[in-house]
Amino acid sequence: MFAALFAAAALAATPAPLDPAEVKAIEAVAYDYVDGQLEGDPARVARSLHPDLAKRAVTTDPDEKLALRRMSKAELVQLTREGALKTPKDQWSRSVRVLDIAGNAAVARVETPWFVDYFHLGRFGDRWVIVNALWYPKPK
Repeated sequence: MFAALFAAAALAATPAPLDPAEVKAIEAVAYDYVDGQLEGDPARVARSLHPDLAKRAVTTDPDEKLALRRMSKAELVQLTREGALKTPKDQWSRSVRVLDIAGNAAVARVETPWFVDYFHLGRFGDRWVIVNALWYPKPK
C-alpha cells in the first residue's frame, strides 16, 4: 500500500514536459536581459523587465540579519546605459536554462562569469517579462 502511495506521489510530482515554444520565448527574454547588459544596450534590457521589477541579492551586512541589496528596473537600465557590464562579444560566456513553466509563471536561471540570476517571469498576453530576479555576484 505504501509503495503504491509513494509511486502515485512521485508521479504527481513529476513536472510535465516544457512547451518548446514557451521555452524559446522565455530564453529570448533572458538573453535580452543578459546580452543587453553585455552590449550596453539599455533599450534591450528595459524591454525584458516588468516595470515593477524586484531585483535582489543576498548580502553579508553585519548590521542587518537578513540583508538584501535591492535594485529597480530604472537602476538596472541606468547601469546598462553607463556600460557597467559592457563586454567585447568574443569574451561572452553565458547560459540560460528554463527550469519550470506553470501557466503564466516561469522560472529561469542565467549564468555569466560575473553572476548567476534566478528569474521569476510572468506572461502578459503573449509577452514574457522578468518580474523578480534573485542574483548572486560571483567572487572576482
